[in-house]
Amino acid sequence: MAGFRCLAQKVRDPRIVTPQRRTALRKCVEKFAPYGHRATWDHLCARVGIGPEDRYPEPARLVAALAELSEARTVWLAYDAEFAARRKREKLRGLRRPSALDNWHRCTWGGCGVAWCDDPLRHPVLPLPEAMRRLVAALRSEPGAACPVCSRQDALVWRPGLRHQPDGGPVCTGCGIAVPEPVLTAEAVAAARRRERWAALV
Repeated sequence: MAGFRCLAQKVRDPRIVTPQRRTALRKCVEKFAPYGHRATWDHLCARVGIGPEDRYPEPARLVAALAELSEARTVWLAYDAEFAARRKREKLRGLRRPSALDNWHRCTWGGCGVAWCDDPLRHPVLPLPEAMRRLVAALRSEPGAACPVCSRQDALVWRPGLRHQPDGGPVCTGCGIAVPEPVLTAEAVAAARRRERWAALV
């Protein structure tokens, strides 16, 4: 099965017909889909101005979408390598019990779903690399009270039944991402749960 870099070469190759280049880009999104496959595809299409079902988009737009996806992937892979090195050091010191962040990270194989959007049509409007940089900065920092991507505090609501693992957690109603619980303070998580209960009563 072709890897991301091999598929990316096909997207850029002008000798390949446009529908095949589009298919290669879709397969790149299967390899790295931080919002989930459908939401990441919808985001890229909106950013470069192609229709999600357009079989013959302008090749330059496909290459632009790939560039955005590739840059975001580079940001995530750098964090992923840093995370793996830290875990290795901890295990050598005898620290084998995973933290809440480690448990969350286990659900994000290859960077898929790191900023899961349960509604594929609702995702951040920021460029994907910038969204990844903000998320990674939050993962490296002390827990905060706001969405790491759009910085809204009052928009976090606890949502059960997400189509992803973990299958419940704080979701930002501002930008649509499922916020990793470890990047939030206990108070922010409790406030999100209260908003969910209040919404159920209204």
